[in-house]
Amino acid sequence: MTSPKSDESDGIVISSEPADSPGSTTDLEWLSLEDGESVHWIGGPDWRTITPVVALLLLPLSTLALFPFSVSAGLVAMAVLSIVTLPVALWAVLRVSRTDYVVTSSALYKKRGVFSRDVKRVDFEKVQNSSYTQTAVGNVMGYGHVGISTAGGAGVEMRFSSVRSPKQVQAMISRYRSDEQGADERPDEEVLEEILAELRSIRSAVEDADVSNKKSPSRNVAVSHDETEFDK
Repeated sequence: MTSPKSDESDGIVISSEPADSPGSTTDLEWLSLEDGESVHWIGGPDWRTITPVVALLLLPLSTLALFPFSVSAGLVAMAVLSIVTLPVALWAVLRVSRTDYVVTSSALYKKRGVFSRDVKRVDFEKVQNSSYTQTAVGNVMGYGHVGISTAGGAGVEMRFSSVRSPKQVQAMISRYRSDEQGADERPDEEVLEEILAELRSIRSAVEDADVSNKKSPSRNVAVSHDETEFDK
């Protein structure tokens, strides 16, 4: 795990710690890194996205005001609403707390699942495009969705939903993608230079052989002519 680093160009923290979202956890036992791969950023859905759902918990309490002259009726109504609202609110909290987004030096990861676990990986070398979107509320609150498309894929292959500062996250992904794909291209250029150098060497050897072959017949003719004169 790498130590936290700041990235002022993007305006966000590039870190191995979940500095961007309370929904993230420092427990990354689910993350299997390859040799030389390091974690650059961890995020998750913004907690504020589930505020309306959690606000449903106030509904059971409001029933007491609807039955001011009958406490028992108010308690019954509160119990009924609690049976409905509590599971919904709990599910929303678990869904956010158990969703993680990770950006490493080589790939993008998304982990989700309340009772099960679903981990998806997209290598930077396969990323073709990234974009971000924000709703009217998300634009005001500062969160949105970041979509990642891959070469040969249909539409968005991976989505970081409801992350803070989606524009900066998208810019970060684009930069790491360019760095990774640029690094992959450099060895190809070096190999191409080696191939061209080898072809030049072969061409030079062939040209030298042609020159030698052209000179050899003239020498034979000269020798034959001298022998003829000697015989005379």
